[in-house]
Amino acid sequence: MITRIIFIRTVVMLLLILLVDIGFAQSFVHPGLLHSKDDLERMKKAVANKEEPIYSGYLVFVQNPVSQHTYQMQGPMAMVGRNPTVGQGTYDSDANAAHQNAVMWAITGEKAHAQKAIEILNAWSSTLKSITGRDAVLMAGLGPFKMVLAAEILRYSNAGWGEADIKQTEKHFKEVIYPVLKDFAPFANGNWDAAAIKTVMSIGVFCNDRNIFERALRYYVSGHGNGRLTHYVINEEGQIQESGRDQGHTQLGIGMLAECSEITWHQGLNLYGYANNRLLKGFEYVAKFNVGNEVSFTEWLDRTGKYHHTKIARQDRGPLRAVYEQVYNHYVKRMGLTTPFTLQAAEKIRPEGPGRPGADHPGYGTLFYTKPAQTAEDLLTSVPAPPGAIIATGSAKGNLLSWVEPVGATRYTVKRALKSGGPYAPIAINVTRANYTDSKVKPGALYYYTVSASNAKGESANAYEAGIASGLPGSWKQQDIGAVKVKGTTAFDGKEYKLEAAGMGIDSTHDALHYAYMPLNGDGIITVRFVPQPSAQFSRFGVMFRETLTPDAPHASLLIYPGKTTQIEAPDWHVRLLTRTVTGDKTVISTVGPVIKEPSVTFGRITGHHWLKLQRKGNAFTGFTSYDGEEWTAVGSADVSLKKNVFVGLSASSGIENISTTIRFDNVAVNSKQNK
Repeated sequence: MITRIIFIRTVVMLLLILLVDIGFAQSFVHPGLLHSKDDLERMKKAVANKEEPIYSGYLVFVQNPVSQHTYQMQGPMAMVGRNPTVGQGTYDSDANAAHQNAVMWAITGEKAHAQKAIEILNAWSSTLKSITGRDAVLMAGLGPFKMVLAAEILRYSNAGWGEADIKQTEKHFKEVIYPVLKDFAPFANGNWDAAAIKTVMSIGVFCNDRNIFERALRYYVSGHGNGRLTHYVINEEGQIQESGRDQGHTQLGIGMLAECSEITWHQGLNLYGYANNRLLKGFEYVAKFNVGNEVSFTEWLDRTGKYHHTKIARQDRGPLRAVYEQVYNHYVKRMGLTTPFTLQAAEKIRPEGPGRPGADHPGYGTLFYTKPAQTAEDLLTSVPAPPGAIIATGSAKGNLLSWVEPVGATRYTVKRALKSGGPYAPIAINVTRANYTDSKVKPGALYYYTVSASNAKGESANAYEAGIASGLPGSWKQQDIGAVKVKGTTAFDGKEYKLEAAGMGIDSTHDALHYAYMPLNGDGIITVRFVPQPSAQFSRFGVMFRETLTPDAPHASLLIYPGKTTQIEAPDWHVRLLTRTVTGDKTVISTVGPVIKEPSVTFGRITGHHWLKLQRKGNAFTGFTSYDGEEWTAVGSADVSLKKNVFVGLSASSGIENISTTIRFDNVAVNSKQNK
C-alpha cells in the first residue's frame, strides 16, 4: 500500500513538472496556421448554403485541377532545387494539390480529398532528402509552406492520417526543410526572408516546437535582414523595400508577411497590429499605387548594401496578386478600421484566384478569409495567449523589453530571473503597454525575463524567455572607433555577442568600425565562433588585438573578409590577417587565407558557423581558422611590436558608410598567460 502511494505521488509530481514545462513551452492552437477550426467550419457552411461572395470564391477554387482528388501526383523526388532548377515545378504542383485537397476535404467531407493530400505528404516526406541550389531558401520557403498547411488540416480533422506517417512528416519538416530556412535570408531582398519566416513559423506550430516558432516571430519583429517588418515596410508612409524593384515582388513579399500575421492571430498574437499597424500601411501604399494612383517615394539603400532605388518601379504595375482579401477582412471586419485602397484592390479581383506563379502564396482569399464583422467584445472571450517575441535591449542604466501583444490582453506582469528557466519574480504588475524598462539592474549582470498577459477572463502562461546583460559582462566594454556614421552597439544575451556595426573597416590609415573589447596584459589567445548570417555582403568581422582605441592605432586583426568577384551577390569570403605596426601607418595585409567553403559558405553566402583564433606570443601574432572548432588551420603569422598592455576583442564593420551590419559571435573565450 505504501509503495503504491509513493508511486502515485511520484507520478503526480512528474505530471506537475510536465505541466510546468508545458506552461512555459506553451501549447499551440490546432488547426492554427492560415485556417483555424472556425475558418474551416465557416467555409463549409457558406459553401453548403451558397453564401456570397464565399461561394463564388469556392467555384473558382474547385475548378483548379490541383483541387481534384483525381490529381495525378508528379513526384516524389529525392532532391529538388532552384537555380539550378531541379524538380521545382514538380514539387510546387504537388504542394498546391496537397493543400487544396486538404481544404476540399474540410469543406466537402469527401474522404477521397483527404486521401489524396495524405498520399502526397507521405510520398514526399519519406523520399525528399535535400533542397539545393543558389535559391534554396526560396525553394524551401514557398512550396513547403503549402505542404505544412495541408498537414495541419489533416492532422486535426479526423482524416485518417496514421500516427507513424504524421511523425515521419514532422521529422521531414524539421530535418529537411527547416535547416535550409532557420537563418532566413538576410543577404537578399525582403521577400526571401518573408518566405522563410512564414514556413519556419508554420513548422514550429505543426511540430509543436515553441523554440522554432519564436525564432521566426522574433525575426519578423527584430531580425537583421530586409524581411523584418520595419525593414520591409520602411516608413510610416508604407513604402516597401522592393518598391523600387518591381510591383510583383513587392506584392509577394508583403503578402507573405500578412500570412505570418494570420498564423500568429490564430495562435492568439496580434502581429497585424505590430509597430502601429505598419503592415496595413504597407498594404495601403502598395494597393494605392497598383490601382492607378501615385505615391510618395524615398530614395532607399537596403540592408545588404546591394539594392539602391531612387524611384518607384512601374514594372508589373497593375496586375494584382491574390493577397488583398485576407488583409481587408482582418483590418475591416475584425478590427473595424478603414482600408480604402486595399478594398479597391480586393474588389477589383474578387473572387480571388490562385496565388500564381507556382506556389508563391495560397491565393483564394475570397473563399478563405471572407468573414462577418466582429466587435471589440469578440476579442475578449477567453484568457489571452502568452505574449510573443520578447525583445530585450540591455544597458547599464536599464534593460528595455518589448513584446508582441496577445489578442484581447489588457495588462501585463513582467517577471525576472537570475538564471535561465527561473525561478521568476514579478518586477512590474498592471503594465498597460507592450514594453517595459527594468531600471533596477546591476551593470553587466545577466537577467532573464518573461511576461504574462491578463484580461477579465484570467492570466496567461509565461511568455518564452529572453535573456540580456545590462551592458557587457565583466571587464568587457564597447566603442565605435573612427568616423562611423551609424552608431554601433554590442549586446550579450548569455550565449551570443551581437554587434551592430557600420564603418568602412581597417583598410586605410584611419579605422572605422565597432569594437567590443577587454584589457589584456601580455600574451593571450582569443577564440570565437561566427554565428550566421551577416546582413551586409560587404561586412568585415573577426577578432583584434589593439594598442589603443584611436583610429590609427597599431593592431593585429584576423577578419572574415568579402573578396571581390564578378558577382556582387557572391563574394569570395576568406580570412585575412591584417596588421598596422606603427601609429598612423596604413593597415597592410599580412596573409590572405584560402576561400572559405562549405559548410560555412555556399554560393557566396555565409550560411554556416566559422571559427577564428588569434594568438599573441610576444610580438608574434598567429591566426587560425576552423570549420568545427576542433581541427585548426594556420592562416599566417606577423610580427607587430604592440605594448604589453593592449585591448583584445571583437571587431565588425559593414563596409557601407550609412548602413550597419549585424554580426554575432558565440563561444567567445579570451585566455591570457596570467590566468592560465
